[in-house]
Amino acid sequence: MSGEQLNEVRKVIWLTGASSGIGRSLALGLAAEGHQVIASARSDVELAVLETLSSNITALPCDITDASGLSFLRARLSHLSSHLDQIILCAGNCEYLDFPEPDWDMVTRVMEVNYFGAVNCVKTALPLLRQSAAERPHIVAVASMVTDAPFPRAEAYGASKAAMRYFFDCLRLDLRSEHIDVSVVNPGFVDTPLTQKNNFPMPFLLSAEDASRRIIENLESRPKNYSFPKRLLCLLAVSKILPALWQKIVLNGADGKARQDVLNEKVGE
Repeated sequence: MSGEQLNEVRKVIWLTGASSGIGRSLALGLAAEGHQVIASARSDVELAVLETLSSNITALPCDITDASGLSFLRARLSHLSSHLDQIILCAGNCEYLDFPEPDWDMVTRVMEVNYFGAVNCVKTALPLLRQSAAERPHIVAVASMVTDAPFPRAEAYGASKAAMRYFFDCLRLDLRSEHIDVSVVNPGFVDTPLTQKNNFPMPFLLSAEDASRRIIENLESRPKNYSFPKRLLCLLAVSKILPALWQKIVLNGADGKARQDVLNEKVGE
């Protein structure tokens, strides 16, 4: 699809993490509203399928962790459109540290996607956002509500999302003079291929479709931070008000108990 064709629609949006989960639902929802969505992910196959579902979706496979390829990626984006009105950074990875013998290299893997990948996207897209004819171009980063409380095994994932939140909260201040808005979205537990691997309770679990609907509806007001569902937000507040109780809650779960039993055995050896 040519740049001229892209410019005829309501907004030109670059969306990462579009091959599955929240990203895929966002791509379909935004396309249904008439926006032109440039959908990115590493999976060529999944993006090709997504592209067949709407004429407003254009597939752009890429690896956002490949810092050496950013110039080429920007050239490919520029070929599709002379500008971007909005970017939604939804690509993510989740792995857990398993004690007492964790895979420490996993921390780097998670940070490369969740944090450095997001930074790479901003570096790539900012020149095209500055070319937008929109009154206020918009950067949206999908972080996580997990940063509101500590969870067992979540050191890498939680730290990567916390880094994202801080980076984009600061970026909002630095881009204010350029009239570019920055929103950070913090979902709770959402039923996606990533969370389907979890073997612990996930309270107030939402479908990817429900999560994407909430995000699309709330982004219209350009919130600085948007966290949902509110019931989970209230539950996580226990970790700050009563940290000892929170620790007891999360360690008394089935997975936490099994892990604690392993640690007790190691200490007893």
